Amino acid sequence: MTTHIDRKLEELGLELPVAAAPVAAYVPTVLAGNLLHISGQLPFKDGKVVTGRLGDGVSLEDGQDAAQRCALMLVAQIKAALGGDLGRVERIVKLGVFVNSHGDFTDQPKVANGASELMVALFGDAGRHARSAVGVPVLPLGAAVEIDAIVQVA
Repeated sequence: MTTHIDRKLEELGLELPVAAAPVAAYVPTVLAGNLLHISGQLPFKDGKVVTGRLGDGVSLEDGQDAAQRCALMLVAQIKAALGGDLGRVERIVKLGVFVNSHGDFTDQPKVANGASELMVALFGDAGRHARSAVGVPVLPLGAAVEIDAIVQVA
């Protein structure tokens, strides 16, 4: 079934990755009532995790691209959890963005925009969300960015 989300992805020249399997003792998603909680997702490019530290070898633009890749993985997890029906998404409620950052790097919100802007592009007003964007000294597998989400579903 092709949805407006699938058409928008195609328009943007983007493809959803296969939803990643967990790398430790957790599940990728938990549906509690009408809220779908999505575990932190890492950015993948050509099957490998995008690694590095913002402000120390990774540019703002590369960080934004990594955040967008995390957002694509979030959408892939949503789609898998909802049996392929992205039409059930009523609202992207919140994104939690973790940016692997050098101590002097303070543009975490700009990095997070890579994910936030994609959610709005895909889901319209329902993609507007609350957000945290924090710098951390290290992320799993050396990832540049990790993002989790809460999504309201029908």
